[in-house]
Amino acid sequence: MDYSIIVIVIQLVFLEGILSIDNAAVLGAMVVPLPNDKQIPWPPILEKFGRWLHPVLGYQRSAALKVGLLGAYVGRGLMLLLASVLIENLWIRLIGAIYLIHLACHELGDSTPHDQTTEEKKEAAQVFSFWHVVFTIELMDLVFSIDNVIAAVAISKELWVVMLGVAIGILTMRFAAGLFSYAVEREPILKEAAYILILNIGVQLILEEIWKIEFSDLVRFGISIFIILACLFYAHSPLLQKLNFIFALAFMGAGHFEMTLWNG
Repeated sequence: MDYSIIVIVIQLVFLEGILSIDNAAVLGAMVVPLPNDKQIPWPPILEKFGRWLHPVLGYQRSAALKVGLLGAYVGRGLMLLLASVLIENLWIRLIGAIYLIHLACHELGDSTPHDQTTEEKKEAAQVFSFWHVVFTIELMDLVFSIDNVIAAVAISKELWVVMLGVAIGILTMRFAAGLFSYAVEREPILKEAAYILILNIGVQLILEEIWKIEFSDLVRFGISIFIILACLFYAHSPLLQKLNFIFALAFMGAGHFEMTLWNG
């Protein structure tokens, strides 16, 4: 038995965990508005099929993560097969970075009141909202997977070994996303933290590709943990809460920047 393969797989799982901590945080925040007690709103033509799948997928919030999990495996597999193209194509990475910055600025600049009740958020999650969340999760997986795939291929040239390690890592991070969505309900500030993480990743990609500034995996991991902890500290600090208007203006500015950039 080749024990080196086991070591490589463990490395890949660990790598996937480090690089996907922000992915789990973002996906966990995305599914929070979805109700945890309503079935998937399937189109009429698929309702019978949906009832058959309900015992497997569950209610909307958990279903969004499960469908996202399936999409992540398919998307990550395609990314692995196209790894050489990803490494050589600068524009793919820049487009991904711009999309992340756009999404983060849009969400951070959203004027929806933070004291909106959970029930009101659930009522807002109708048919379009569920499938919109699932579609966004799939896009996020593809964008986030660029760095993960390139790093994974660098560890091993055996495609089946890489895919096994990445598959285990994806499954682990999907469980983490479920836990994060549970945490967001108790610490709403984590939703803003998730989109700050997205903004951070987009900026890092641009810095790497245009200004050639390198970020090691551990540095990225440390920045992600720092952002989450800093947001939690802010949420529980009466002193910083007095400066809330500054952060509100910053978020409004992010939203204005996104609208200006997106609308040309």
